Amino acid sequence: KMPNSTSFNEFLLLPFADTWELQLLHFSLFLGIYLAALLGNGLIITAVACDHRLHTPMYFFLLNLSFLDLGTISTTVPKSMANFLCNSRAISYSGCIAQVFFLFFLCSAECSLLTVMAYDRFVAICRPLHYRTLMDSRACVKMAIAAWASGFLHALLHTGNTFSLSLCQGNVVEQFFCEIPQILKLSCSDSYLREAGLVVVSAFVVFGCFIFIVLSYMQIFTVVLRIPSEQGRHKAFSMCFPHLAVVSLYISTSFFAHLKPSSISYSVLDLVVAVLYAVVPPTLNPLIYSMRNRELKDALR
Repeated sequence: KMPNSTSFNEFLLLPFADTWELQLLHFSLFLGIYLAALLGNGLIITAVACDHRLHTPMYFFLLNLSFLDLGTISTTVPKSMANFLCNSRAISYSGCIAQVFFLFFLCSAECSLLTVMAYDRFVAICRPLHYRTLMDSRACVKMAIAAWASGFLHALLHTGNTFSLSLCQGNVVEQFFCEIPQILKLSCSDSYLREAGLVVVSAFVVFGCFIFIVLSYMQIFTVVLRIPSEQGRHKAFSMCFPHLAVVSLYISTSFFAHLKPSSISYSVLDLVVAVLYAVVPPTLNPLIYSMRNRELKDALR
């Protein structure tokens, strides 16, 4: 019997490439992406915090989204870059637990927050007369707290469960950060089922959020298409499209990452999918939101 998880104190992460030139390229790309994410999300946080015209529910939730995105990309990318600089693959056992916990926490909270943002769009367009009462500042703060808290509980459950499994397949994680599907591959087969059950439950929660968002948008579009003026329709659509784009990006990459059968396991494919759900959305979300948003552009200026 091979040693279980308690007998080693570090994991070995996937090196990005064998040759030094390719590793340098990976480092440069990651540095560029990370700085872009810091700049984009930092600008949105500053604009929303400092400009009183942006103190509305939509921008309050966008502020929360930017904090979540900054957290998500800071959980995975800096460690990978630091390993390149130190010419190392190691991550400590507690560092690995922290990565799994924070990534799950921030991604789960983001899923809940995107659902809340869909509700905000729904109330703004389908119940405009009740918007002030339904989305007052107290309600918005409660919704944001609920989104963060649900992510925290979710992460606690999964992280505790994953690291209570005995890992008898060594300590090499086939990914550039610690993620649950890769750590489950190191576990002994019988203990795998419990976490697999939890993953299915999580998938249902995400699917529930997704259904809620889809139904909200079906009602939103029904109302928007009845707006007589083209200008009114255009304004309503431009309020919704950034959120829809972010949701599509988030859901498609997360679902593919966690629901593709483990038999389809090419380390290159796993790597691309991980970059898609953990690195791309935090970098692109600020761009998606600020591109067609005049208020935000004015505030940034």
